[in-house]
Amino acid sequence: MNLYCIPGFGVDERIYSNLVIDKAELCFLNWLDPDPKESFNAYARRMAAGIKDEDAILMGISFGGMVALEIAGFRNIKQVILISSIKQRAEMPLEMRLAGALRLNRIFPVRKIQQSEAAYRIANRRLGAYTPEEQEFANTYRKTAKLSYVNWSFDKILNWRNTNGFKNVVHIHGDRDRIFPIKYITPDYVIKEGTHMMVWNRAPEISAIINRVLPS
Repeated sequence: MNLYCIPGFGVDERIYSNLVIDKAELCFLNWLDPDPKESFNAYARRMAAGIKDEDAILMGISFGGMVALEIAGFRNIKQVILISSIKQRAEMPLEMRLAGALRLNRIFPVRKIQQSEAAYRIANRRLGAYTPEEQEFANTYRKTAKLSYVNWSFDKILNWRNTNGFKNVVHIHGDRDRIFPIKYITPDYVIKEGTHMMVWNRAPEISAIINRVLPS
């Protein structure tokens, strides 16, 4: 079977490179350049054009999980696997919900953050990117991400609402995730000491769960 994978915010398919999935072939839906005024649903429909199967299985990391759930609202999707993500707005930390409600992202100096080494160090701690390899991996994406994509994505993340009611979701989350703290979340599987980077640095455990939950 095909397992369609959407990466996390600002990264590409390489974030999945440490997974070993025996029961499916990984097919990647990498980020497209958004139109500045494009709605989240319209963008998700463009992403979904890469899905060639009916009753497809989707997997998404972080923001990619939100896109996967949006796609599940208009495509025949059999299952969604979320990694380090959220199922609904109530699972988003309060400060993110407030930032979205107050439109703080509209005045935040994103370009300066992309140029700030101090901001990278703070972001790496929040991600759980501790080793030099993990930090280099994360920093490369931040430095090369298009500003238009970053601004559009921040707005859609902070103001996201999942209203389609899709239920066949398997949620894998780390108990040390500082982006989406587990105290707000009800996952199906918890990775002990897992951070927001766990798909990269805890891949064997996550691979085992995915192989277990995929339909036969």
